[in-house]
Amino acid sequence: MDFQAIKNTARQARRHVVTMNHKAGKGHTGADLSEIDIICTLYMAVMDRSNARPDQDRFILSKGHGAGGFYCSCAAMGLLDPAVLDQFMGDDTLLAGHPVRQKLPELVEINSGGLGHGLPIAVGLALGNKLAGRAHRRAFVLLGDGELAEGSNWEAAMAASKFKLDNLIAIVDRNRLQLAGKTEAIMPLEPLAEKWRAFGFETLECDGHDPAALVAAIQRPSQDKPRVILANTEKGHGVSFMANVAAWHHAVPDEQQLAQALAELEG
Repeated sequence: MDFQAIKNTARQARRHVVTMNHKAGKGHTGADLSEIDIICTLYMAVMDRSNARPDQDRFILSKGHGAGGFYCSCAAMGLLDPAVLDQFMGDDTLLAGHPVRQKLPELVEINSGGLGHGLPIAVGLALGNKLAGRAHRRAFVLLGDGELAEGSNWEAAMAASKFKLDNLIAIVDRNRLQLAGKTEAIMPLEPLAEKWRAFGFETLECDGHDPAALVAAIQRPSQDKPRVILANTEKGHGVSFMANVAAWHHAVPDEQQLAQALAELEG
C-alpha cells in the first residue's frame, strides 16, 4: 500500500482548498484541512467502490460544512474535474457550500450539514446491507467532534449496537475546535472513548493525519460490534498560521495568506 501517494494526494487537496476558498471568498478552510487525510485514505486505501450502488462501500460526510475538503480531495484523487472547483458556492453551481446529492449523485450520498444526521443514515445503510445479504459492504461516516453534542448521534449509536452493525465504521474528526471556540469548553465530550464504549462500540484512537494508522484502525479484525475511530486531528492542518486556530473554522485566506499557505504546502 502506497501511503506516500496518499500523503501527496492529501497535500494537493489542501492546495486546492486554500486556492478554492480564496477565489470563492467563502468556505470552512480550517475544517476542510483537518479532514482531508481521512477522506483520501478511505478512498485510496480502504473502500471498495468497484461495483455500482448499492453493492459498494459507502461514505457519508456528516460534517457537511467540510464539503470543500471533500470536493478538493475528490479533485486530487481524479474523481472530480479540478476546473469545477472554480464554481465553488457560485450561482447554480455543482459545488454547494454543503453537499447536495442532486448536484453530484455519483459522489454525494446525502445532503448533509444539518449536524447529527449522518450517523443515523449510516446506521440505516449498514442495517440495509445486512438485511439484503450484503454484510460485507461497509458504511463509513465522518463526524465532526462538535457535532457529537447532537442527541441524534447517540440514538443512532444505541441502534447500531442493538443490531450488531460490524459493517458500520464511524470516524470522528477530533480537532477539538468548532466555530465558537474549544469543543471541550462549549460542550465537554470527555471521556469520549468511554462514552462510545458504553454505547456498545469498539472504540479505537489514532492519528487522523497518518494514513497508515488510519488503515490499521479501520482494517483491524471485527469484534462483531460497530466501530468508532477517534481520529486526532488539527484544524487547519498543513498551514502554520491556520493550525489549531478556531477563527479559521469558517475563514478564507487573503492574497498574502494564500501565497504563504501554498508555499508551505509545496511537496
